[in-house]
Amino acid sequence: MGMYKIVIDSCGELFDEMKNNAHFANVPLTLEVGDWSILDDASFDQAEFLRRVEEYEGAPKSACPSPSAYMAEMEDADRVYIITLSAQLSGSYNSAVLAKNLFEEDEEDVQIHVFDSKSASIGQTLIGKKIAELEEAGLSFEEVIEETDKYIESQHTFFVLESLETLRKAGRLSNLKSMIANTLNIKPIMGSTEIGSIQQLAQARGMKKALEKMAECMMEVTENTKERVLAISHCNCPNTAAMLKEIVESKASFKDIIVVDTNGVSSMYANDGGIIMVV
Repeated sequence: MGMYKIVIDSCGELFDEMKNNAHFANVPLTLEVGDWSILDDASFDQAEFLRRVEEYEGAPKSACPSPSAYMAEMEDADRVYIITLSAQLSGSYNSAVLAKNLFEEDEEDVQIHVFDSKSASIGQTLIGKKIAELEEAGLSFEEVIEETDKYIESQHTFFVLESLETLRKAGRLSNLKSMIANTLNIKPIMGSTEIGSIQQLAQARGMKKALEKMAECMMEVTENTKERVLAISHCNCPNTAAMLKEIVESKASFKDIIVVDTNGVSSMYANDGGIIMVV
């Protein structure tokens, strides 16, 4: 069978089980807050990052990995699956496709596929988890791609943020009608579209009601919950994540619910107090 590798850009947080697993790798994006820039890798310090964002007048930015950063992770593998954050939100997908094309010119016997997650954060991670399960079950490269594409189509991403400013400044909300004023403590419940851009699904007053509404939106589009893994990532708000987990558990039983802290890119977009849920 040979070796398979699952490469996820650093917007996708690796679950604990993946961190020391040779089959998984994160390729870091670069984060920039003014003239301060860091790689979004294992050294990411969320508290320092949030402090710098808070003190900075402008918008933080991210730069996607170079093709060579992706190519470095393709060595020593027979089958490579790359999962990038939504092509609607980042150039990471295009960079990975370029890396694939360049690598294949020299290494014809390596099979490489790039998935546009049409999601971000733990949405990417859940796709990686799915690919590993399919690989371990002995499916062929083509079958893994086919089943993973079906999984991506069935997946939905939701989020509630304390502030949409970073997304707005970064031009990621351009297709949305006017957003609600934050002064009323109205929280928009946001979600992914079929192509992986962002839409507003609902709104609620206050975080707790917003989480309940987000869980309702999720239940409307999620079937066979017992067979699905749900993941929650939070930016510096473990209590909010715990509350969301409780709300979700009161509505349905899932195969598993995984809660993680956001890495750099997700921290940048979600900002302090933001929460993301994918199933």
